[in-house]
Amino acid sequence: MEFAKRFVALGDSFTEGVGDPDPGRPNAVRGWADRVAEQLCAADPEWGYANLAVRGKKIRQVLDEQLDAALALRPTLASLYAGGNDILRPSVDIDSLMEGYDSAVASLSASGAAVVLFTGFDSSISAVFGKTRGRTAIYNEWVREIADRHGAVIADYWRWREFQDLRYWAEDRLHMGPAGHALMAKKVLAVLAATDAIDTPELEHPRVLTRFQRLQADAAWARDHVAPWLKRRLTGTSSGDTFGAKYPQYVHLRP
Repeated sequence: MEFAKRFVALGDSFTEGVGDPDPGRPNAVRGWADRVAEQLCAADPEWGYANLAVRGKKIRQVLDEQLDAALALRPTLASLYAGGNDILRPSVDIDSLMEGYDSAVASLSASGAAVVLFTGFDSSISAVFGKTRGRTAIYNEWVREIADRHGAVIADYWRWREFQDLRYWAEDRLHMGPAGHALMAKKVLAVLAATDAIDTPELEHPRVLTRFQRLQADAAWARDHVAPWLKRRLTGTSSGDTFGAKYPQYVHLRP
């Protein structure tokens, strides 16, 4: 089916939808991009949606593996967010990587697509991931400069302080949970000046843990999430090695 309005999402686990499980969907996740597409499609049958994002991908992989495919789909709207997996590595050369990011945004913009870029999340609330905050700040300045240069709009994750509430996050403490993805969808739709029928997530009352319970929770998190990540780093594998794009061709999603 030919769609007059075409939304293509590029990126990594954030855009694929990891943390928002849905066994009935490709890759068994939903995510903010699907939720945005659902609202766009519900409001206008001329919208089609493709999602090329794959978990575990770094900037160069996203650009090498997804950019040409995205351009071939001739999007009228494109979202791009990559870099989180690079920023986790202390030795990353963000300046060098963002040169390629700049070129990719230039190509998307030159194709006629409206482009949405994301700043990185302010991880100051995390004792572990907070160490990446400085690298994220450098990344964000590049994103703002690139957006200005090519007329892209920004979904400003860094400044959306609601996400500092850990109840929006999944158990792995690295990805948003369903409530976080729902809120992100509302935020992105607002950036696009699009209406939505997404309910503002109702959060559970925060649990008050004893010191021992916090230690137990931290130990379980390290066992279930940190250890597998370290193993992948040591073995040169990625969480996305067995996954492909959720929607490599346009679909019409409904809520």
